[in-house]
Amino acid sequence: MSNSSSDIFKIDLTTPVHAHFIGIGGVSMNGLAIFLRDAGFTVSGSDRTASDITDRLEKIGIKVAYQQVAENITDDIDVVIYNAAIHPDNPEYAECVRRGLPMLDRAELVGQVMRNYKTAVAVSGTHGKTTTTSLASHLFLAADTDPTISVGGILPAIGGTIRIGRSDNFITEACEYTNSFLKFAPTIGIILNIEEDHMDFFHNLDEIRDSFRRFAALLPEDGTLIINADIDDYSEITADTRAKVITYGLPEFGSKGKENDKSDAGTFIYEKTPDYTACDITFDESGCATFSVIKNGEKKPGTFTLKIPGMHNVSNALSVIALSDVMGFGDDTMRKAMEGFTGANRRFQYKGKLNGFTIIDDFAHHPTEIKTTLDSAERYPHRELWIVFQPHTYSRTKAFLNEFADVLGKADHVILVDIYAAREPDLGDISSKDIVSLLQKNDKDAIYAGTFENAEKIILKNLQENDLLITMGAGNVGEIGNKLLEQ
Repeated sequence: MSNSSSDIFKIDLTTPVHAHFIGIGGVSMNGLAIFLRDAGFTVSGSDRTASDITDRLEKIGIKVAYQQVAENITDDIDVVIYNAAIHPDNPEYAECVRRGLPMLDRAELVGQVMRNYKTAVAVSGTHGKTTTTSLASHLFLAADTDPTISVGGILPAIGGTIRIGRSDNFITEACEYTNSFLKFAPTIGIILNIEEDHMDFFHNLDEIRDSFRRFAALLPEDGTLIINADIDDYSEITADTRAKVITYGLPEFGSKGKENDKSDAGTFIYEKTPDYTACDITFDESGCATFSVIKNGEKKPGTFTLKIPGMHNVSNALSVIALSDVMGFGDDTMRKAMEGFTGANRRFQYKGKLNGFTIIDDFAHHPTEIKTTLDSAERYPHRELWIVFQPHTYSRTKAFLNEFADVLGKADHVILVDIYAAREPDLGDISSKDIVSLLQKNDKDAIYAGTFENAEKIILKNLQENDLLITMGAGNVGEIGNKLLEQ
């Protein structure tokens, strides 16, 4: 069902109605459901399977159906919310169309919610959104601002994916897939990076860049855009924005396009020196950085220390340090936020030890994300590195097949399980076996396990004391580590 801008249902938080969520167990969907219920709405929903998330929803009084059938659309429902995974052939969706019920997609609802806040922070980028949104959330919590938070992963500090505050501050992730973030209403935007991804929707990188340019243009004249100067030709992305633009960057962590654009000193030549950059970067034995910050050419007093590993997180942290200054919070508040932030779930998350080897779980599912995770692993103490990789979606696996093989080849051993289909049908033209074949062709130790059970057997048979195991992917591959640690 499509709506023109004039007939889109408007959520009025002062006039609660009955909202039904198709796919209520989704990371963002459940948070929105909780938000509306807190505002006094009657909320119901459906999902294909029960989960920890739906269990929590039921415990707070939200009715959840576990079959998506037309009968779930009852006469008392006033508006229906759905996400990108729900298609017109879904029985509930089709019934809503038949009844002529008002329908909102998830992104439109987020945008409507954001308009209720004086400060609405939207964190965008191809990679790093959940970690950066989580660190920004810790910042607003450390500043005692009582924020409302919507994050795309479980954040221990708020006990889930949503926190409902009573202030004028709202923080959320902003994803470019299906151009959904163009329905948002941010006052402060962050753009972390821009690369090829979601090629089942976008045709090329130019389309993706255009989407981010339009996102930047959403910001109001009194708003602020914080953008990574390591993005190629970032001024093209900011060309149409009316907001104040603040840049940050790491000279030794720039984009691939600038590798041939280095000075004799080995640093990147920027079109303009970033407003924020880091120097004197050191790493502890777990790969976590301590660094100084240079703002507008002057070094800030003191240092900043992260409790999450990797150079990429120094870059992510710079964007939040800039955000802290925009909000006027002060460096001590930023340090307090960093001190309390040990990462969101599934972002280089320590799970435990078994038979002397360490198990880490990570959400990386794009070649660039895998590279940054492996860079973090290099600094983490270990004997040999084992990866269990679960590719996410057939289209992404096919689009980046060679890149996956190249980057996974940096590990000592790689185990492949079957592709996590997510929203896509299996056309039979791509398989995890294709990645294994390329790895083996390059004389890398790669094994096709297929099932989680087979992967667990391989792990128990081969891993030795002080090895490092990373379960990796955006699907449910983390269940392997959980199962192993139950033994």
